[in-house]
Amino acid sequence: MSHDRTVDVLVVGAGPAGLALAARLAGAGAGHVEVLEREQNAGGVPRHCHHGGFGGPVRPWLTGPAYARRAARVATAAGAMVRTGVSATGWAGPLTLETTSPAGLERITARVVVLATGARERPRSARLVPGSRPAGVLTTGELQQSVHLYGQAIGRRAVVVGAEPVARHAVRTLRRAGAEVVAVVTERPRGAAVPGVPLLTATTVGELRGRGRLSGVVVRHADGRTGVLACDTVVFTGDWIPDHELARRGGIAVDPGTRGPAVDGSFRTSVPGVFAVGNALHGVERAATAAAEGAAAAAPVLARLSGAPWPEAGPPLVVRAPLLWVTPNRLTDLTDLAGRPLLLRSGEPLTAPVLTAAQDGRLLWRRRFPVRTTPSRSLRLAPGWTDRVDRSGGPVVLAIG
Repeated sequence: MSHDRTVDVLVVGAGPAGLALAARLAGAGAGHVEVLEREQNAGGVPRHCHHGGFGGPVRPWLTGPAYARRAARVATAAGAMVRTGVSATGWAGPLTLETTSPAGLERITARVVVLATGARERPRSARLVPGSRPAGVLTTGELQQSVHLYGQAIGRRAVVVGAEPVARHAVRTLRRAGAEVVAVVTERPRGAAVPGVPLLTATTVGELRGRGRLSGVVVRHADGRTGVLACDTVVFTGDWIPDHELARRGGIAVDPGTRGPAVDGSFRTSVPGVFAVGNALHGVERAATAAAEGAAAAAPVLARLSGAPWPEAGPPLVVRAPLLWVTPNRLTDLTDLAGRPLLLRSGEPLTAPVLTAAQDGRLLWRRRFPVRTTPSRSLRLAPGWTDRVDRSGGPVVLAIG
């Protein structure tokens, strides 16, 4: 038998964004603010990241676990209820979630629901890498949990696949576990080298070999050369995707670029009363970026609790290749952004790109960015030009050129 109850705000996900929002809301007197976390500890991905650099741009000296503990402590001290080991499994109504925990089944109805479900790395199966299915095939998250949380043994020879910064963290974790990293493999034409580790660029993993335990990976260079790297462990890094299953089950519109819930500048989704924040919107950004989004969402959530209407969606923001996505991806109220930047990601490295924004053939904005961008870092677009958007017009197109 399930138990039914009500709260004012229900936040799904106790990562940096969810905890920052809960702290702001509880501190502002938003009523009963409850955060659900399916893991046994709050804090999200930083719990597994034992390197420094957390804590924000001014004081980034915290390790990931210390940052996670502090975020949970601040939310609880503000008056939010953080419940761990609780999974939201589906919807029983527009603002009613079905949950399960060791205590049993429960339906929770809220005045506002916030999805802060974060992002995950796509596993090997989702990347369509052929071959056998031996032990020793991991994502970065699985590696970090095995080493840092459970103290499990990792193999002796490892290959890391990917060129995003998270690949360097995977190398450090493997070395800490006593494994030799024989190569970092990336399909991109260039990547950040790790001292002492061969970097194979323009190279893909074509096959996994081994029965019972991984024995090697077949790699294929862009010029057609192939080879086999002998290893007993391979770690697939990067290729992040928003954890959007709960949003899809609730009929919430998903942006085709980000693959997370489509939102406007106030983090409103297509379903009245449901907001979304953090890496649930766009894959992995830094913890500080996710936390800043959570904090910024407090004002529109409080406005909704005070009776603010749910406006109709404005024109969508879309991108043209090689750009991958932009967030927010709708401009409902042109004052929503309140000075916060839009995040834009490219699928290819770009050197001093010229970006344009146009609507119905009318140029709204053009700017050169005197930097080199990579697919693992977002460009930040100042929002001043959005006041030129015709709210009743067609899509706003962001492009290179």
